[in-house]
Amino acid sequence: MTKTLLAVDGNSLLHRSFHALAGTELRTRDGRPTWAVKGALSQILGAVDRVAADAVVIGFDDARSSRRKAAHPHYKAHRTDKHADLVTQLALAVDVFGAAGLHVVTPEGFEADDVLASAASVATEAGWHTVVCTSDRDAFALITETTSVLRIINGGVEASPVLTPARLRILLGIDPWQYRQYAAMRGDASDNLTGIRGIGEKTGVALLNAFGSVEAAFADVDTNDGARVAEVLGKACVKKLADADGRAAFWQNLELMTMRTDLDLGLGLGATAGRGLLPVDAQVLHDALAETELHSLQWLASRVLTSGADGAPGAVVARAPAPVRAPAAIEDELTLF
Repeated sequence: MTKTLLAVDGNSLLHRSFHALAGTELRTRDGRPTWAVKGALSQILGAVDRVAADAVVIGFDDARSSRRKAAHPHYKAHRTDKHADLVTQLALAVDVFGAAGLHVVTPEGFEADDVLASAASVATEAGWHTVVCTSDRDAFALITETTSVLRIINGGVEASPVLTPARLRILLGIDPWQYRQYAAMRGDASDNLTGIRGIGEKTGVALLNAFGSVEAAFADVDTNDGARVAEVLGKACVKKLADADGRAAFWQNLELMTMRTDLDLGLGLGATAGRGLLPVDAQVLHDALAETELHSLQWLASRVLTSGADGAPGAVVARAPAPVRAPAAIEDELTLF
């Protein structure tokens, strides 16, 4: 049976939980904010349970340095400083998740997206299936026959879609291998990235379906006066694709949006015991949650990560075999929207 690696975008889940649960103001008795940590961990536990994960890796952005920003200073330059409680909880999550026995990776100079892409690459080479857990659309570019994306939306893990190549085409009208070009054309205001002016979602999809790639459309403009582009997308689109600034933005976006697939994550997928593999040590897990007073998650965490049915701390409980559910079978049970 094919094993499943759950690759989690820690930053995405922490940010989402920070805003969604801010009203709870959950803190430890000594005042440390924990509501985002609790929310993100709840989602991770739900995802592990839902996909019957055999291993977990959680990626976080390197908050100290960024190779992308060093090469392109405008990248995310417009963002304001994070709220102090969010900064605290991002750091706390790394400590708590790691202390609980989960495999956490913060790659020097890189981002959580690079961890996800590298994890999917390692898992595919090992003959595993990968489920990427994130609320961001960037991960759509990682979808293959061996990698799917559990995109967290309103309603939590159980209400969120698991996207496969076929489902992404239904959702967006393009294939996963085209998604990065689609995003590069549109740009990303949240990352301060402009795209090709006048090329929106509908035009981008139509272009990719007609030409397969943006390069092919550029070639038509350069060598055929855009005759095919004009026929399919209209004469105005020829001018948009010929614009030098638009082209420069596209190529720059494509570079920035390309995720690293060769990071050394230290995963032990080829071994019977190794980093990232489940189950985790029951006592270690209990102590980590107790230290941050996440008592309400103790039972679920024990059941999901150690298979300790009673949720009590103590000796490691052997993890029950995961249900025999091939990835394709899991996909068939899930709704898209």
